[in-house]
Amino acid sequence: MKKRVDTHPYGLLLIMIGLITAFPLTMLIFYPQDIPYAWAFIVPASVTGVAGLIITFYAPLSKIPKSHQEIMELGSITVLFTWCAGFLVGALPFWLAGRLTFCQALFDSVSAYTTTGLSTLDVSITPHIFLFARGFMQFCGGLGFVMLMTTFFRGQQSMTLFSSEGHPDKVAPNLGATARAICLVYVVFLIVGTLLYRICGMPVFDGVVHTMCALSTGGFSNKLDSIGAYNSVSIEAVTIGLMLIGTTNFAVLLLLVRGKIQAFFKVSEVRFMFLVIAVAVPVIAFSLVRGLSMTLGGGLRSSLFNVVSALSTTGYATCSYAHWPALALGGMIVLMLIGGGIGSTAGGIKLIRIYLMFRYLGDYIFHQVSNKRRVTQPRYQTVLGATPINRELIGNTVGFITCYLILFMIGTLAVTVTANCSLTQAAFDFASSLGTVGLSIGITGPDTNNATLIVEMLGMLLGRLEIFIVFVGCYSGFTRIKKAFKKRIPVKTSTL
Repeated sequence: MKKRVDTHPYGLLLIMIGLITAFPLTMLIFYPQDIPYAWAFIVPASVTGVAGLIITFYAPLSKIPKSHQEIMELGSITVLFTWCAGFLVGALPFWLAGRLTFCQALFDSVSAYTTTGLSTLDVSITPHIFLFARGFMQFCGGLGFVMLMTTFFRGQQSMTLFSSEGHPDKVAPNLGATARAICLVYVVFLIVGTLLYRICGMPVFDGVVHTMCALSTGGFSNKLDSIGAYNSVSIEAVTIGLMLIGTTNFAVLLLLVRGKIQAFFKVSEVRFMFLVIAVAVPVIAFSLVRGLSMTLGGGLRSSLFNVVSALSTTGYATCSYAHWPALALGGMIVLMLIGGGIGSTAGGIKLIRIYLMFRYLGDYIFHQVSNKRRVTQPRYQTVLGATPINRELIGNTVGFITCYLILFMIGTLAVTVTANCSLTQAAFDFASSLGTVGLSIGITGPDTNNATLIVEMLGMLLGRLEIFIVFVGCYSGFTRIKKAFKKRIPVKTSTL
């Protein structure tokens, strides 16, 4: 069995997807009026689970990859396959039950698992089982399929899959312990967050869903007006805390949980996050006070919540952005592009990459105006301590940011064409898609056409899996299919 786990993770991952799809059926205990919709979850969950069992026990064993390149290619293909399978299976209950068209259901499934939060669903008329299902998908999507699998199973390829899915750090001596520690922390925060919401006056069901979606920086809400529907300072404060937890690197978060407060605040990414918030809040508050005639207190309150929501890529909102001033909208777009912590549930370019680029720019300017013969070795603080900022790190950072911004520009132009909207509107919603944020200026909703939804789905997938995993997975999969196809076609030879 262990050998099959090592060489065939597909089966276990499909079983995991089936279990995730079936778990919302537990809501029928509390909401028996939703029983007529049970079959829409049972059918896809059963088919997926059976397919996973067949692959796990009966699929022929494949050759174990030996080179680093083969391992990375296999990891990328596996992760990409699993996420796409999750998207498809997650969409089926909504489509089978007639709640959404297939394209809309697929869009909401992609949005859920990528922790984006954009939706075409009218939550005001949606049964509880579906509201819980999409919230639970966000919670699991934030942790990741591989993370959940390695909580219970271990294998030779698990570390490769773990890294490929966007988890760069181990917080325990072995991978299984790392996954279990992270999942345990998030379950504890889920309980604490739900209790805090209940104390603040939010119903228990809403508290569970909002806590799952805040910790996963997903942003799905049971209310059309999101968090703004409650009009509660205390609920907003709890949500801000949960969003900050969700956007913090898993490994860094463990420092906080273990009481290592000083080490937590020494991490460069954490310091930079609070610096960005400290700069953005007064700027956007000033824009709101001046442009919308808000009071200073109201402007600061609205600015703080929405700045944290955009930077953490959660997507909860306390108001509509349709009439926000250009400066405030521009600031929100920049925050959505920056994103949260690397190795967290957040999307975007990631704080540490932006920090490294500022450090590199500062050092470059310093060397231009000072003695160029002076040799320095810049460092930044991580969980593991002071880490050198070398050329390879800067090269990888520049390459990712460049690719991200090019995709942002292409996607923005594509949305302007498909949605027939202004450049600002397209930039806002596609930045939200690519950054897996979930905020919308009004383009994305139940009436959005399929072409725009497809563009945004591609953005969400690229943003959640950090672009290169998708590219490598697609290229490797195409190459393998091409090779297999060539082997089946005999080469004709002629004799003279």
